[in-house]
Amino acid sequence: MKNVKLVVTDMDGTLLNSNHNVSPKFFDLFKALKQLNIQFVAASGRPYYSIVKKLEPIKNDIIIVAENGGLVIKNQNVLLSNQLNPNRLLELYKLVTSIKGTYPIFCTQHQAFILRASDELVNTFSEYYSVYTIIDSFEEITDDVIKIALYHSINSEKYIFPFVKQLKPELNVVVSGNHWVDISEAITNKGNALTFLQKQFNISPSETMVFGDYNNDLEMLKCAKYSYAMENAHPNVKSVANFETTSNNDNGVELVLEQLITESRKN
Repeated sequence: MKNVKLVVTDMDGTLLNSNHNVSPKFFDLFKALKQLNIQFVAASGRPYYSIVKKLEPIKNDIIIVAENGGLVIKNQNVLLSNQLNPNRLLELYKLVTSIKGTYPIFCTQHQAFILRASDELVNTFSEYYSVYTIIDSFEEITDDVIKIALYHSINSEKYIFPFVKQLKPELNVVVSGNHWVDISEAITNKGNALTFLQKQFNISPSETMVFGDYNNDLEMLKCAKYSYAMENAHPNVKSVANFETTSNNDNGVELVLEQLITESRKN
């Protein structure tokens, strides 16, 4: 563990607790990581501006992988950006708006376009997509779309995924949470974003530590020797990860980071 140079963690269900908060303990541990020259990456299905909001005190010291790898930003500089093919967008719009009980969100770098929904649902979405415009038609989407996020109030794997899985392998379609399915370009996933960063910084998988809890974390977990599934993780994640830690509500990430810092200080 003492050779680790890169730490990557998912946000919801992983670094964030069930109230969507980062523990104060993490920020103290981050200071130690920085002193040890260990690079930290937040990798989430959330948009860039939402991740920044959660990690405001350290936003200038970290790399952000947003939209499941569709966007990689360091110090406000875009290192990687994968937009959905605009020629396919209308076809996708028609498909996702036809799925019963499903609410689509069209995610761009600077804001989300939310198809008109109840105030209660919009309030739910705003936890993740705090900068948004409510739309009534396809023509109102004015920016390049990086990802389409689909929400179902009961279960996304059961009620959304069967209707969009046929889009694979031309597109990346992933169940990213109990209520969410995400659609993006085929090359867009957290694993490809992490591989890009490993090449940029000349860091190997054996020098990489990754934490995750859901299916959109699978590819990046495979890119690290020190891959950790949260106790609350999806069974698929537990089957891929090399190690397991406690849940997101029991500071599972922080527990391992404390071990990493202790080991690294022995060098």
